[in-house]
Amino acid sequence: MTDRISKLLEKVNSDSSFQAALITSNQNRFYFFGMRSSDGTAIITRDKAYFIIDSRYHEKASMTVKNAEVILQDKLFDQINEILADSGVEKVWVEQSMSIGTLNSMRKRIKAEIVEDNPLTDMISRLRAVKDEDEVKLIRRAQEITEMGFDYILTQLRPGVSEKEMQLELETYMKKHGADGLSFDTILISGSNTSMPHGVPTDKLIEKGDFITMDYAAAYGGYCSDMTRTVAVGEPTDEMKHVYNIVLEAQLKAMAGIKRGVVCSDIDKIARDHIYDSGYKGYFGHSLGHSFGIDIHERPMFSPNDSSLLPRGAMITVEPGIYLPGRFGVRIEDTVRVTEDGYIPLTFCRKDLIVL
Repeated sequence: MTDRISKLLEKVNSDSSFQAALITSNQNRFYFFGMRSSDGTAIITRDKAYFIIDSRYHEKASMTVKNAEVILQDKLFDQINEILADSGVEKVWVEQSMSIGTLNSMRKRIKAEIVEDNPLTDMISRLRAVKDEDEVKLIRRAQEITEMGFDYILTQLRPGVSEKEMQLELETYMKKHGADGLSFDTILISGSNTSMPHGVPTDKLIEKGDFITMDYAAAYGGYCSDMTRTVAVGEPTDEMKHVYNIVLEAQLKAMAGIKRGVVCSDIDKIARDHIYDSGYKGYFGHSLGHSFGIDIHERPMFSPNDSSLLPRGAMITVEPGIYLPGRFGVRIEDTVRVTEDGYIPLTFCRKDLIVL
């Protein structure tokens, strides 16, 4: 954790206007200090870090946070002002994710100048984009639990059970086998519902001949995983097989282009062009993929609108899809870790078309 603060300070060293950063978002507090809590305030100066936390979490913080002075919250703004004054701070950078209400309150009660227009959020985003080995271990474990869930749910899917029933079965299995929670609300949909990329499980019963799309993931140690698989219950039609193969081909083509330094939108274009050239223009509406870690959606992204360069060490998904309204849809999603010359896979579940 100390190294993460050092890396942030390395980035701000080139900006002479930096004096201190005020960190209030749950995710960034966890990233820098390893402490999960629903509230708290951190201050990072060039010389020292401070972690102010209320009585609900103070004992845990005292044991967990090793790279900052842990302070029991009393009169928060008085404490912030005292730290800033003692450190000679006249201007403090804040995150762009801060709510307008919180920002206005800080303007009124913090004596130092609040600097909204600053590169702090972008700097932290770039740091979080490159996962260190501790983060990789947690994500790998989350993915292992996710894949165990896939193997299990394949034994449960059959005609006559509902989407909601299977959603609960899958989530319960992962939590019983090590998941701290879920990366996001599980998508487990069937038949015509699969044409909705973010469809919500319903009481619909699974029928013979249905596609079932499962977009779900376990969370572990504060980190997410992510995976999507589409399987068939009963023999699919030739058209369903054809669409499935196009999506799989698009994913494999895109993954072959991944390596450090490529333009993110170029990877999206590889998959999108294959789907469009195969006669399905307009049926792949979302981005090809997204980075993830503490949050399920982080930057950079495989998107037509993301011109950033892909960094080595990023964890990112590759999830093309084709969605035919009112009929069926297919999505296949794997996650990878970007290397200098390619990628390391994190997803090992089979992705040929499984017919149950």
